[in-house]
Amino acid sequence: MRNKFDQELSNMHDDLISMAAMVETAISRAVEALKYRDASLAKLLQEKDHEIDQKERAIESSCLKLLLQQQPVARDLREISTALKMITDLERIGDLAEDIGEVTLFLCDTPGYHAPKQLSYMAEATIRMVRDSIDSFVAKDLKKAHSVIEYDDVVDKLFNETRSELIGRIHESITEAEQAMDSMMIAKYFERIGDHAVNISEWVEFSITGTHKNIRVI
Repeated sequence: MRNKFDQELSNMHDDLISMAAMVETAISRAVEALKYRDASLAKLLQEKDHEIDQKERAIESSCLKLLLQQQPVARDLREISTALKMITDLERIGDLAEDIGEVTLFLCDTPGYHAPKQLSYMAEATIRMVRDSIDSFVAKDLKKAHSVIEYDDVVDKLFNETRSELIGRIHESITEAEQAMDSMMIAKYFERIGDHAVNISEWVEFSITGTHKNIRVI
């Protein structure tokens, strides 16, 4: 019975890593669509988000099956509950990647507009945070999970710089207001992606130590 449980737990783990890879790809494509004003790539994100949603439901079903049909010990319960929390954050990151694609479609109609450099830095930073948060889960690397949480300050700083520049642009030229607001939305989406990466890292910490900022399991 335990061997069967371990195999199902391993399968769920593999599915979670697969979902994470899909989300990383979605973010990268969103960034590429934004960088090159690629409307076809931006539209493709909607299809990919649907695939991520399907994966979330499959993993959720696997987790519930493990909880209801097996007898997990405390360590297993932490890993399963962590997976359930992580897929929620991963699904929301996928949604945000799709949102970036939708805003990019509007920017594609304004070829003369140039987004702030900090926006591309935010993109790189959040991709790094998501990747490292997943790597920390796979490797059970508490140090890397903590580094993701700390790195969120970098993303917040870039967001504030981006916002300041965009506000300045609006004051200087009202004709750029609409495009500047679109860029502001994208910056906010990247900031939220960073927040979800932090959430994932905090749940990784919980899966390893049994401790979470809002929960403590003895």
